[in-house]
Amino acid sequence: MDTDARIRRRYQMPFGAELTASGEVRFRLWAPAADRVELVLCDAQGAAVHSTDMDALGEGWFSLLTDAAGAGSLYRYRIDGNREVPDPASRCNPRGVHGPSEVIDPAAHAWDDATWQAPPWHEAIVYELHVGTFTIPGSYQAVAARLGHLKRLGVTAIELMPVAAFPGERNWGYDGVLPYAPQISYGRPEELKALIAAAHRHGLAVVLDVV
Repeated sequence: MDTDARIRRRYQMPFGAELTASGEVRFRLWAPAADRVELVLCDAQGAAVHSTDMDALGEGWFSLLTDAAGAGSLYRYRIDGNREVPDPASRCNPRGVHGPSEVIDPAAHAWDDATWQAPPWHEAIVYELHVGTFTIPGSYQAVAARLGHLKRLGVTAIELMPVAAFPGERNWGYDGVLPYAPQISYGRPEELKALIAAAHRHGLAVVLDVV
C-alpha cells in the first residue's frame, strides 16, 4: 500500500463521501426507511444540476461510485423522489445545514505538527473557548491569532465548545445537526485544522467538546 493510500485509509469512514485513489468519489448513505435514493450534484448556488440513482445494498445502505464528482463538488441526497437532504456524514456544508454538502479531501491538509506531544494531562490548565465569542470576528482564524495571549496566561489546552454545524451563525453549539462538519460561520474545515496546528506550535493541546 503506497503512502497516499495509507493516509486516505486513516481518514476513511463507512458512510459519507469518500475520495478514492483512482479519483472517483464513493457516496454511502444509511437510509433504512427509503425505497430509493438519488445522488444530486449541485452548482455553486446549491441548485440541482444532475442526479443519479444509488445502488441499494441491503440493510438500509445505498452506495454510488462516480467520476462525476470530486473534491469541492456540492451534493445532496434525494429520498424517494421528493425529499432532498444534506449528507448526515457531511464534512462541510458551505451554505449552512440546509444547503448542499461538499466533498472534502481530508488528506489534503499539510500538517506540520508531526513531532507534537501533548503536555501531561495531570498538569493541564484548560481554557474553555467559544469560537464565536472569543474574538470579534468569531472565527477559527481569529482564535489562532490570539493563541499567544492564552499561552501567556498559563493555559496548556484549549477546549473548543461544540463546533459541529448548527442552524444559523451563532449559538452555544449544543444543537449541532451535522456532527462531522465544522460550523461554516466560523470557517472552513481547513481553517479549523490550521487552528489546531497553530495551537500545537504554541505548545497548546486542543480538546473538542463533542455532543
